[in-house]
Amino acid sequence: MLRPPLRRGILVFSRAVIALTPLFGRLTVTSEIKLRLPAGSIFVANHDSLADPAVVMAALHRFELDPVVMATAGLWRIPLLGRALTRAGHIPVHRRTAHAALALDAAAEALAGGRHVLLYGEGGLPRRRDAAATAPEPFRTGLARLAQTTGALVVPVGHAGARRIASGSAAKQLAGTLTAPVRRPHCHVHLGAPLRLPAETERGTTAARLAVTTAWRTAARAVGEHPR
Repeated sequence: MLRPPLRRGILVFSRAVIALTPLFGRLTVTSEIKLRLPAGSIFVANHDSLADPAVVMAALHRFELDPVVMATAGLWRIPLLGRALTRAGHIPVHRRTAHAALALDAAAEALAGGRHVLLYGEGGLPRRRDAAATAPEPFRTGLARLAQTTGALVVPVGHAGARRIASGSAAKQLAGTLTAPVRRPHCHVHLGAPLRLPAETERGTTAARLAVTTAWRTAARAVGEHPR
């Protein structure tokens, strides 16, 4: 189990994010989860905006879920944010380095301790600059390997609308964030039915992407998008 100070850190950070999120838009949530999730489940979401982790965390909190988040290590270089992430026990992912595998080890440890983990199967943000909802890009294999190692249940999470808060160039993202409290963009998060991934890495990766894409389509329709 996580040490009490670390668990408190996650809760304090999550509550701060959740308290601020409603200021930037309207959030609606739907779910296909019928039974109580076992401790140590993996949530995997599509990733298309710097704003979407806050949106997803706020949605999960409505179900009393406060996962450990795997996020790009670059966030830890932002002084105040980096310290807050460290205190909360979230997991930095050093992509394309020799230390990348350490994130999966840390996630496996969190899962073994009974904590849920939230990660992004695509492993990064899309390069497009428009604000439209678009299907998840190809997944990396880390999710499937983590599920294989731990035997954890996987919950697909689809969301849409966060790009209306922040997308495009740095200037556009700043402008979008500053005007969001006035515009009140609609964001929707849909939790799909939990599943066990196939044991083989490639098949598991494909199955996870398909499940998240299905959940994303539900979310996109909820905010008035017309996914293909």
